Amino acid sequence: MELQENIVKLVRQALENAQGRDLLPPVTVDEIPIERPQNPEHGDFACSLPLKLAKPMRTSPMAIAEKLAPLVPADGPIEKVWAAPPGFINFSLKPSWLAEQVAVIREAGDTYGNVEIGGGARVQVEFVSINPTGPLHVGHGRGAVFGSALANILEAAGYEVVREYYFNDAGSQMDRFNQSLYARYLQHFGKDAEVPSDGYQGHYLIELATELGSEQGDRFLSVPEEEAVRELGELGLGRMLESIRTEVAQLGVSYDVWFSEKSLYSEGQFETAMSLLREKGYLAEREGATWFTSTAFGDDKDKVVVRSTGEPTYFATDVAYHYNKFFERKFDRVIDVLGADHQGHVPFMKAVATALAVSTDRLDLVIHQLVTLKRGGEAVRVSKRTGDLVTLRELVEEVGVDACRYFFLHRSPESQMEFDLDLAKQESSDNPVYYIQYAHARISSILRLAQERGIDYQDGDLSLLNHEAELALIRKMMALPELIEMMARSLEPHHLPHYAVQLATAFHWFYERCRVVSSDPEDIAITKARLKLVEAVRVVLARCLSLMIMGAPEKM
Repeated sequence: MELQENIVKLVRQALENAQGRDLLPPVTVDEIPIERPQNPEHGDFACSLPLKLAKPMRTSPMAIAEKLAPLVPADGPIEKVWAAPPGFINFSLKPSWLAEQVAVIREAGDTYGNVEIGGGARVQVEFVSINPTGPLHVGHGRGAVFGSALANILEAAGYEVVREYYFNDAGSQMDRFNQSLYARYLQHFGKDAEVPSDGYQGHYLIELATELGSEQGDRFLSVPEEEAVRELGELGLGRMLESIRTEVAQLGVSYDVWFSEKSLYSEGQFETAMSLLREKGYLAEREGATWFTSTAFGDDKDKVVVRSTGEPTYFATDVAYHYNKFFERKFDRVIDVLGADHQGHVPFMKAVATALAVSTDRLDLVIHQLVTLKRGGEAVRVSKRTGDLVTLRELVEEVGVDACRYFFLHRSPESQMEFDLDLAKQESSDNPVYYIQYAHARISSILRLAQERGIDYQDGDLSLLNHEAELALIRKMMALPELIEMMARSLEPHHLPHYAVQLATAFHWFYERCRVVSSDPEDIAITKARLKLVEAVRVVLARCLSLMIMGAPEKM
């Protein structure tokens, strides 16, 4: 990013110079946009400032570019500056400077790509957080992969990140879970019992009841029903949380905090948050219930926070939970990753933040859309084993962790996605997971070959790297820090898998055109230089895989 900042400075100085010499009219400029052109013929960087200035200066963009370009000095890493239609200032970098970046990458190692835009600010990323009343399904896997990758990227950008899972261990849904489990427990011992009509019907509850029945015996048959329901429910909750921990761990996901909904009541934060809203005049009593007047902040309708029965709604616990996040634990920023069924929750949560006097730019809500599994071109909707929805555990077992993570991550969260099970299992270049990991394995093989031949390349001369494929590979590696900054600012980690494919492509293209380890003694100098380059590629490729929580195989 330092290079881009330097280019911005040079362009600003050129503009001031042109205006001081009356070559261009006096127009104030706040931001100078710099981008990386897709076409390498357009240079390494391009500035579109002339397009931005055309209207206020009443001059054609190309005329502005032609006046500014000669005033930008081509020194340091910059080899050439020129004006290009329809009004860009293009910059190309010196091949010698590009080659030197290999040493920078090798020295940085697994910290390469890190930027410091976060400044140590504390960010909480809450993701998945489904009720512990059933197993994780494939849609939850998408949220788990997105949230964990985003957390890694934010850490790489200089933020202090807390990964959190919020579990509902109170309220009506847990009551229904407890009653359903009790019914299945009774059935396990041959008793006549029915799962409540609004309870949980999944096959997993039969398995859980059988497991608890085997371990606990029939002792809950001889205690009062209320006590049996409560104690079985507590045991069931523990098992469900343990199952969720295991399932997310299989996907490479871990959490720093598992936050209990009950704690909001036991520690008084629910009452504190409600009192705060009441003091501010944002609660109203209507129809025997307590309402949060969220329409005052742009929500489509007010929300009930305490029912006429005195039971809090999940809207109320969300208020208390976010009070805890911002006021008790004092996070600088909170990111909630939510499923598609929470789309309507966004204006409510923004209203909550405003009512609590929290700036809404400190709260981000990212909604990820649904996932459709496909096999042989046909949608897969149910588990082969149970007839229920396909669980995350089944998906991981079928295609593997790395394929799950890549395919869940490679689409933006707001887009619905189709997960092609057949493609995810292919061992060919058509499968991007295989393609990326094969590049890393090939690099490892090259470095092993060099070691076997006793080649010490630490004194390799990087100035020998001037082939177009070598320079293209270096250019692609240099884009990682910019990418990490962009993803951290936009909360869009889906760009990372695409970049990894591009980097692998650049490596494979280089490998086909440039022999790395030559058996000819006369080629030892270029062999050493290319080994340094290859080692740098391994650093960057491994960093991408690490951020995505994917394996970096040494052999395939």
